Amino acid sequence: MKVKVLNRENQVVGDIEINVESKDVKDKGVLFNRVVRAMLMNARQGTVSTKSRGEVSGGGKKPWRQKGTGRARAGSIRSPLWVGGGVVFGPKPRDYELKMNKKEKRAAFREALAQRIQNEQVIVLDELNFEKPKTKEAYELVKKLNLRKALFVLEKGMENAYLSLRNIEGIEVRNIDALNTYDVLRFQSIVMPKSVVEKLNRRIANG
Repeated sequence: MKVKVLNRENQVVGDIEINVESKDVKDKGVLFNRVVRAMLMNARQGTVSTKSRGEVSGGGKKPWRQKGTGRARAGSIRSPLWVGGGVVFGPKPRDYELKMNKKEKRAAFREALAQRIQNEQVIVLDELNFEKPKTKEAYELVKKLNLRKALFVLEKGMENAYLSLRNIEGIEVRNIDALNTYDVLRFQSIVMPKSVVEKLNRRIANG
């Protein structure tokens, strides 16, 4: 698929080929849902934990006798009804991992990217160099490109661009190696310099 190449003034200066084609995949929405859900679930640590009444320390002795005090009967100060007591049906450490087929992951990434290109939501810049970290300069670029919620895809060695873009509202930055289906789907625009496209094509070819 061909994508227009723009300069910093939002003017077309050429085009470039991104080696991805939209295939006739049935139920794309279901595929995207499965991949994104697996990614989000696998990112969960699952370390949250609470103590039941049997795990809270103390409470072995009956607080007061069963009858004759005028108070409600109580068997332990660690009852879930008491402050400092155990938790009923509280969360316990667990594994949230969902397994996904590698072919499905690759297909979802290609289809999401192809969809963005078809909708003209992928922007390729002829260059994205910053002599030094300058948020003001990066903000002017974002404004000229009419971006609101956008993802800038960079490569290793572009620290000045990363430092310039990271503090702008609505803008996030990713390395090309970390780009995934969820990122492609959740941003209105995907912006990358021309130099990154070659690595993207290589990644698509290698799966």
